[in-house]
Amino acid sequence: MPPKKKTKAPANQPKADEKANQHSNPPEEFNSSSAVPAKRKAETKDAPSKAPRRSARGASSAQPDPVKLINHLLSPASLDSCRPKDEIEDVQKRGKDLRTYSSSTFSPFEELICAVILSRPISHALGLRSIRTLFNEPHNFTTPKKIREAGFEPIRKALDEARTQHRQKTAEELVLLADAVAEHLGDGEEDVSLERVRRECGYDWPKEKEMMKTHIKGLGKTGLDIFARRIQAVWPKPYPFADQRTLSGLQKLGLSGSAEELKKLVDDLWTDLDVKDLPGDEDEKKRRVFVQLLERAVGVDLEGNADAVRAEATPKSE
Repeated sequence: MPPKKKTKAPANQPKADEKANQHSNPPEEFNSSSAVPAKRKAETKDAPSKAPRRSARGASSAQPDPVKLINHLLSPASLDSCRPKDEIEDVQKRGKDLRTYSSSTFSPFEELICAVILSRPISHALGLRSIRTLFNEPHNFTTPKKIREAGFEPIRKALDEARTQHRQKTAEELVLLADAVAEHLGDGEEDVSLERVRRECGYDWPKEKEMMKTHIKGLGKTGLDIFARRIQAVWPKPYPFADQRTLSGLQKLGLSGSAEELKKLVDDLWTDLDVKDLPGDEDEKKRRVFVQLLERAVGVDLEGNADAVRAEATPKSE
């Protein structure tokens, strides 16, 4: 009988220590009970009952103060809790003017690029590193014109520098995205506002989503959810929106479990929130606070820092 051949892992398989990109919703079909072997279940069925083990995660039943928690999440002090380690190091090395997904304001066109990248099955760290590489020196691929003038190869090389995955396919899709915006979704290749989408759809969000999905290769439901999560700060129609992945992060912080509940919480606590530096009128400020809470919550969750952030806002017992 011939010896068994060893199988090799696929060349593009993620490294073991990198988390899968979880900007999208977790798969609903996973049943945690199925992960327990049958033999183990049989052994535990007749075992004597033991006092439940208290972990550090559930050691305190104290709830965080919502005003203190929200103000902490809105402050620069919370940024490192939601950033991958390499982004923290990159900001320290290159300065606070470095444009990052965690802390910068992007144009609608740039948000579309981010949505395409982050909807890929890659880690949180790789997605954010790709965005930093594309949007900063020496590349600055921030308009349809710059991407079209550069073409496929420089985009692919920039993604090579980011040491990310799916580089060729992502580069192809970003060039096609720039073409789609220049020709169908924007007012020429210098435009980054996507106002043409809103005008032609009569400012109807479902129609806007369908128009973008039709013209942009690689932008599916997950990408549209990521885009909606951020763009509602300046486009009022999707507000209030939060996908299930983000709501999970909010719940781990002790905040409201639905988009409507979070909106109401922000309204109720508004006079106690530190929002003086946010642009816009009161309605826009509230949308910006809502979006920032979503982004910080999902980042904190992906980086495994929810307990530490909760502790910052939890009253200490006497």
